[in-house]
Parts: sequence; structure tokens; C-alpha cells
Amino acid sequence: MIEDESQIGEARRDAQRLAMAYGLDATLTGRVAIAATELATNLIRHARGGEMLMQPLVAAGAEVIELLAIDRGRGMSDVERCLNDGYSTGGTAGTGLGAVRRLSCEFDIYSVPGEGTVVMSRIGASPASRFGAISIPLKGETECGDGWALAQEAATTCLMVVDGLGHGSFAALAAESALEGFAAAPSETPRAAIERAHRALSGTRGAAAAVARVTDPNRLSYCGVGNITGYLIEAEKSQGLVSHNGTLGLTMTRLQQFEYDRTAHSLMVMHSDGLSARWDLRKNPQLRARHPAIIAAVLYRDHARPRDDATVVVLN
Repeated sequence: MIEDESQIGEARRDAQRLAMAYGLDATLTGRVAIAATELATNLIRHARGGEMLMQPLVAAGAEVIELLAIDRGRGMSDVERCLNDGYSTGGTAGTGLGAVRRLSCEFDIYSVPGEGTVVMSRIGASPASRFGAISIPLKGETECGDGWALAQEAATTCLMVVDGLGHGSFAALAAESALEGFAAAPSETPRAAIERAHRALSGTRGAAAAVARVTDPNRLSYCGVGNITGYLIEAEKSQGLVSHNGTLGLTMTRLQQFEYDRTAHSLMVMHSDGLSARWDLRKNPQLRARHPAIIAAVLYRDHARPRDDATVVVLN
């Protein structure tokens, strides 16, 4: 959380350390530090605080640092005007968001008056893939019992979302075991990946997990066990992706892989039960048109449950 001006410098230092740890050169590390400073400053001056999320992403073998600034402030009535250098409502030079956009290899913003703003900046040598992901531990915990992994090779995209039973270190261990099994053979069928995860989770407290696989642009394969929510969203309809009851590593009475039709404009959302499923992107075409990272951040901001780990992944 960014709640006072003393945390602006902390956000800059955290971002700089993250960029250096993941191999960004001095120039890109400097850009990350500047962008983090500007975004944190905006949270204090224009939204009276908010969240700053940072994570590394892999893009074509190169590291990209993603910064997400999330708030419930007053929002912006004219986003493009606020991005222009020289425009300011806070008595500054007005170069903050415009500077962040120039420093980024990917940038997007979503703002609604009275609801708040989400800003995404990705900084690296090349853009990352078109996905967004947030995985946050329960407040007070240092380890997240949820997890996700995305594997892309040629025309194949595979995604796993996992939720270790409960929260804390034992839930995190369960989630890690499932993700290690997925990483060992990420391109296998979703059913085979879930079977592998079930074996890998033996001896842990167990987990819910689901795997989606896209090979044909018009087809999606999906298999899940437990309380992972999945949706395939088109402009006019939303289709739930079926998971069976059970707990991987403990009980799995039934396992079936399902096939779904999709289009080039389909949006897939998968999340743990740390998010309420009471959302409907069909009612918000402006949000649905934003970058998947923005969509994931808004779903997290507006629908995360306060007493659980929360993970959401959006892919198109």
C-alpha cells in the first residue's frame, strides 16, 4: 500500500531492486525507478493512496517489469488530457503519466469518475504477451497459497491456476508442488496436467487447480478440480468453464476434459475463490477492451475477498 509520501521512495527502491534482480540493464532499471516514483506520487496526490503491485514477466526470453497502480480515488473524466504533458490538477509540472507512458514498452490506463483508476506500465526490451495476472497473499501472510503459470510455445498457450487448501506456508507448498508438475510438461493436455498435479500433491494438504490449453485458435481445452472459476467471454455471451468437485492430492472422484469454441476476440478469465464470482464483463465493454492486465487489476480491486489469498489471470 502507498498511503503517505514516505512510501514513494520505498516504492522506487523496491522497483529498482526488482529490475536489477531480474537482469534489466542500467537504462531499463532507471526507467523502472522513474515510473514507480511517478505512479506512487500520483497515488498520494490524486487518490489519497492505493496499491502498487510489481512483478517480473518473461517476454520472448527477456524480462519485463510490470508496475500496476490501483486506487479507488476520484477517477479521471478525460484520460487523454491527463496524459498530455503540462496538464496537472495537483500543482505539479504535469508530466507524470505522460512520462510513464514514454518510458514503457506497454502502457494502459482505465479510469472511471467516482470509482478510481488503474495504470499499467511494463518496462523491458520488448512487450510481454497479452495476458494479465495478479496473485496476492492474505493480509498478514508472507507466502501466497495460490499460484499461476503460463507456458507459450509456437501456437500453443497453456495456463494453470492453483489454490492450495487454506492459506500460509502449507498452502503455498501445495500450490508450488502443483506448479512444478505443470512446469515439467506444460504442453500436455489439461487432463494429463491435472492428473500429474494430483500425483505431485500427494502428501500435501491438497489444492484446487484448473488448466486451459489453446492450440487451435478456435478451440479451448479445459480441465479442473475444485473451486477455480473459469469463464470464456465474448461480446454477447459468457460461458462458464466446468470443473469437477474434489481436492487434488486427496480426493478426485471424476476427471473430464471439456472442449469449447472460441474466437480471436475471446477473453478468458480464471481465478481462485479469493475473488467473488459476482462480476460480469459483458456489462462493461470499455473495461473489456482494455489490456488484460488492467482487467485483472480491476477484478482484483473490486471483487477480492478480504480473508483469503487472491489470484486472477486474464488472457486473450
